[in-house]
Amino acid sequence: MKFFRDSHRIVVKFGTSTLTHSTGHLNLRRIEGLVKVLSDIKNSGKQVVIVSSGAVSAGVAKVGFGTIPRTPEEKQAMAAIGQSELMKIYDKFFSTYGHTVAQILMTKDVLTNPIRRAAAENTFNRLLEMNCIPIVNENDSISTDELTKFGGNDILSAYVAEVCHADLLLNLSDIDGLYDSDPRKNPDARLIDRVDVIDDAIYSIAGGAGTDRGTGGMVAKLKAAELCTSEGIPMFILNGHDPEILYTLLDGGHVGTYFSAKKKDAEND
Repeated sequence: MKFFRDSHRIVVKFGTSTLTHSTGHLNLRRIEGLVKVLSDIKNSGKQVVIVSSGAVSAGVAKVGFGTIPRTPEEKQAMAAIGQSELMKIYDKFFSTYGHTVAQILMTKDVLTNPIRRAAAENTFNRLLEMNCIPIVNENDSISTDELTKFGGNDILSAYVAEVCHADLLLNLSDIDGLYDSDPRKNPDARLIDRVDVIDDAIYSIAGGAGTDRGTGGMVAKLKAAELCTSEGIPMFILNGHDPEILYTLLDGGHVGTYFSAKKKDAEND
């Protein structure tokens, strides 16, 4: 498979479990590893857009909040504090490798309002033309209902891929890909390396959230895959605990689970 090497504009989503320790605090070594690999990939000539979780965790660490925030108000407050902290960390690491980052906070109503959607598309395009790396998160501090809330960064990443006209979406998680059963419970679970049709049978093997730190889970990732592949954008689910597996894709190898795009199979395979 050569589509990763041929893809010019790539969206990469980091889940909370990828960016944090089991304590809930940010895993700085892993974040720096992800930044290093993506900087190298960008140096190869690709455009990179990041959808990043981790704002709430950064806020908790910043103020020393004693417990995991449970109420919407607590989560919104921690996100407001943590978003700037998270961007400072990204800016520090990416600037080390000579790259500039830009923050974009989105709400779901951007997609339904033609004027705002066009503004978002123009902003992505201009930032990428300026050789910046847009870093996107849901605007958690003000997203409160089904009209403004994406419901997690898995879904957000699919919409971002659509809005910025990406060639590929990489969804980095705490699992190697989609399995035919839960690998945490079944040691004989088999990794599914390719999915061409997302149907009830595929959804039936998806479980809940992988960790208590994330808001998604395999169901959310399948919904994201369904959204972006229907727009002609293929997606991978990959284990983000080893950032260098991205080099395997760059070199033409196959890792994780690949969801083929409905409109681009002929040119991607």
